[in-house]
This record gives sequence, structure tokens and C-alpha cells, in this order.
Amino acid sequence: MAAQRQYEELARQLSAIGAVKRDLARSLPYDCPAGSAAVLTLLSRYGEMRMSRLAELLAVDMSVTSRHVAHVAERGWIERSPDPADRRSRILRLTAAGTRQMEVLSECTTNVLSERLSDWSDDEVGQLIALMARLRASFGECRPRLAPTTRTPA
Repeated sequence: MAAQRQYEELARQLSAIGAVKRDLARSLPYDCPAGSAAVLTLLSRYGEMRMSRLAELLAVDMSVTSRHVAHVAERGWIERSPDPADRRSRILRLTAAGTRQMEVLSECTTNVLSERLSDWSDDEVGQLIALMARLRASFGECRPRLAPTTRTPA
């Protein structure tokens, strides 16, 4: 098991990941901010879904999800259709234009990553991918937060 100081350093490094995310977000097209890109990415990865599931995957409330969905729907990147199981709900799915936009987003982020990591070996990039996937798996996707067992002053 890692020492406490290693976990503290890991927490600092994870906080600094925000700068990486902001740099990636700056590479996105002006009409597709990070929240919209996240909606498109999730629909591309998981397929059609209800807005409630999307909110869960985004880990934001329904009002934020609704704003993101409205933005991408206005641009024709997704369609909203009645859910046959519950006519009050809507099923969200990518359109052909949304799939094309995903290709643009992928190219943007791939270009930034390849530029920023140009001095990394293929093995190092592979190690980073494997360790980040393992970290994400350790936390699970959309798993409820566990209550802390001890509280320490901030």
C-alpha cells in the first residue's frame, strides 16, 4: 500500500489535471464547448439514452444536462424523440451531423495530445492509458460517493 505522502501527492497531481482539461477544451471548436462535447462523446460511446441517464453519466443535475442537450440539439447534432416506454421522457441519439462533429472533436483532442506528448514514447503513452483506465475503474463510473470514514480539517 502506498504511503500517505504518496496519496497526498497523487491528490495534488489529480487537481492539476484541470489544467490539462482546460487546454483540451480550448482546442474545441467555438460552437462546441466542453459540456456539449461531453454530451456527444457519451452518446457516441454508449448509444441512445434517456436524459436522466445522460445526467448520471455527466455527474451533473438535470438543469445543466438540459442546457447542454438544448445546445447540441439546436445545432442538429442530436435528436430527441419520445421514449416508447414513457412518453413523458425523451430518448437522445446522435444524428449524422453529430457523428461528423464527433470526428472533428476527436481530431482536435488527438492533435493537442500528440503535440503535448510528442516527447513521450509509445510505451509511456500506453502506460498512462493503462494506469488512467485502472484509476477510473477503481472509482467506478457514476458510482455514488462513499461517505468519508474520517474527516480531517481542510
